[in-house]
Amino acid sequence: MKPLTAAVLAALLAGCASAPQKPASPAKPYDFAADPYPSTYQRIASPPVLLQGATVLIGNGQRLDNADVLMRDGKIVAVGNGLETTADALRVDASGKWITPGIIDIHSHLGVYASPGASAHSDGNEATAPVTAQVWAEHSVWPQDPGFHAALAGGVTALQILPGSANLIGGRGVTLKNVSATTYQGMKFPGAPWGLKMACGENPKRVYGQRGGPSTRMGNVAGYRAAFADAADYMKKRKAGGKDAEAKRDLKLDTLAGAINGDIRVNIHCYRADEMAIMLDLAKEFGFKIAAFHHGVEAYKIADRLAAEGVCGALWADWWGFKMESFDGIQENIALVDRVPGGCAIVHSDSAEGIQRLNQEAAKVIANAGRVGIRISPEHAIQWLTRNPAKAMGIDDQTGTLESGKMADVVVWNGNPFSSFARAEQVYVDGARLYDRRDPARQPTSDFLLGQEIVSGGVR
Repeated sequence: MKPLTAAVLAALLAGCASAPQKPASPAKPYDFAADPYPSTYQRIASPPVLLQGATVLIGNGQRLDNADVLMRDGKIVAVGNGLETTADALRVDASGKWITPGIIDIHSHLGVYASPGASAHSDGNEATAPVTAQVWAEHSVWPQDPGFHAALAGGVTALQILPGSANLIGGRGVTLKNVSATTYQGMKFPGAPWGLKMACGENPKRVYGQRGGPSTRMGNVAGYRAAFADAADYMKKRKAGGKDAEAKRDLKLDTLAGAINGDIRVNIHCYRADEMAIMLDLAKEFGFKIAAFHHGVEAYKIADRLAAEGVCGALWADWWGFKMESFDGIQENIALVDRVPGGCAIVHSDSAEGIQRLNQEAAKVIANAGRVGIRISPEHAIQWLTRNPAKAMGIDDQTGTLESGKMADVVVWNGNPFSSFARAEQVYVDGARLYDRRDPARQPTSDFLLGQEIVSGGVR
């Protein structure tokens, strides 16, 4: 019996060995930009809307006179002359009005430096270490900030909320739709990539100069390099698999690796041309792409290089001279960055007040350019407020122009938006009229402000 048993066992083992083996499932690649706090934004339902007889700036350099804009199911359906629609559509006489895409502010601190500006609302700078790439601005956003509604009244339909500029690397920014919500996730722009906020120059060395450094610009650059070197090593180990791929997550290095991978867009607060050039070289050293330099009062000095490398300049119309690194600004800065073939100029706010009138900030640029012989048309200038910021933020496939299939984020102005007398009369977000200057029922009020007219003795 024993020999027979052994023979049977050997045959069974041989059969098992020769049976086809199911291949192991490949390990899922580690996602440095996974989102555990996804958007819950839902557009507000609205009937189809046909805006009729206006001057339309499409946002891609085109202008149509006596034209119509048709919106349905939250999208732009068509822009053209003499459009027809179904009987259920709301028809709005826009004769004598101008229509543009919704304004997009690429650099805002609404919600993280909320109004009123109390210390309790100072949540924009995690000034505890020079590199805080692990923090996310979205976790500081206060949706009740009255500044959101003030911005809506100025035609702003989307905005990127960034950490402040105290740190070399301040953390992730978040893109929001400018709608009322109880949570920031209810405002979070679906599918928008994060931005990473970095800062050059005076701010980090001023904040950390007496706290262990950096205290110099060379210390700043050494800090960036050390952080990205750590991230590159971390990314290599994660991608290699094995034991290192199972190691504890490092939230700081996740963000920096996401930037190297191109999943998180790099936005750099930087004033001087020489420092912007250094940061472009830093990006080459570690393989990441800079989406935009912010503030950049000397961007005009390297406008050709910015255009050649596909980097936008998110700039003020005329802020300069308030500290040494901002001393060499000129009022033609945006126009010169824009003028280079391939240039990408953006008008940004960095201000709870400036965001309310970004159209007039752009108008200053038009006027200052005109004084030196550079003529800029309204249909061209609107791109600084709509298409170009959308491009730098990675949402230009969804918004920024009035093209068929894009989000129906639309502003109806009382006239030329670059006039000193311009006002946004109606603002649509995904086709829903969320603001109407002539209808108090469509002038949203923050929860924080409800009842303030009683507290302040009847003065609202």
